[in-house]
Amino acid sequence: MTNTIIDRLLKSDEPSIRYKVRVNVLGEKPDSTDIGELRNEIRESARVKKLLSERQPGGRIPYHPYSKWFGAHWILATLADIGYPPGDESLLPMRGPVYDWLLSERHTKGIKTINGRVRRCASQESNCVYSTLTLGIADERTDELVQRLIRWQWPDGGWNCDKRPQAVNSSYHESIIPLRSLALFARLRGSDEARAAAERAAQLFLKRELFKRQRDGSVIKPSFVELFYPPYWHYGFLMGLKVMAEAGFIHDERCGDALDLLESKRLPDGGFPAEKRYYKPITQKRVSGQDLVDWGGVSKRKANEWTTADALYVLRAAARLKL
Repeated sequence: MTNTIIDRLLKSDEPSIRYKVRVNVLGEKPDSTDIGELRNEIRESARVKKLLSERQPGGRIPYHPYSKWFGAHWILATLADIGYPPGDESLLPMRGPVYDWLLSERHTKGIKTINGRVRRCASQESNCVYSTLTLGIADERTDELVQRLIRWQWPDGGWNCDKRPQAVNSSYHESIIPLRSLALFARLRGSDEARAAAERAAQLFLKRELFKRQRDGSVIKPSFVELFYPPYWHYGFLMGLKVMAEAGFIHDERCGDALDLLESKRLPDGGFPAEKRYYKPITQKRVSGQDLVDWGGVSKRKANEWTTADALYVLRAAARLKL
């Protein structure tokens, strides 16, 4: 069953799917010549061309960087996740407005500290850190965003933009991407400070076994135990497991129930479904929540290539996948 679904994915029309399987599941070296050629195929793919189709002469995208899901912030994060090759300077005109937005006085003056906790949607800064590092276009401004994330970290290890004074628990939505980006920064830059912050963030999820309430073990939110791709800023247990694998925490025994849950959702053909989605089809008029491309739709009985590739990666990293 496993080899059958892998063989199917390796024949996918999507070079990003083939990349995810060859590197994340089969363990091919990402810097090998063959994978380099595959990543160039990703850059020239129909999906990537559509994602970048809104660029104007000069390379900028004519919307606010955070426009969901077609602003530069989201396009860069998507390219990073699907294996777009690093070091492409043609992306710099997209990067500039993202930095300008996140580091602007208008943006930062709205950040409040209430009862000793900085109220910040840290997924925004974190997606920029993750995408610029992964795409090989980071500069000192990425380092500044990392320092801000570390300063804004709450006592329980996460982040939250909830301005209610009584809010004392971090948000899963706002904490999973900071964990991902800080772990990546720590690995690439050898930063002990970022690694320690990532470890604190990981405990926020691990102590709740990625989707459970501490007081009674019940599911925190129904959406947390559904499969979907892309996550954008939404938390789901597959994203949680994926980040745990990337950050080196997947063998913690507290990931066990989430891994069991993932295995329980496997379809007879060996794939995994997308049980919901957070994007709308693109129309002539741009409205919030539209994605420029389709990610395979929703079906509880049919495998989705994107969720399947990520699920197989997680199971492989957790030593639960026999090849």
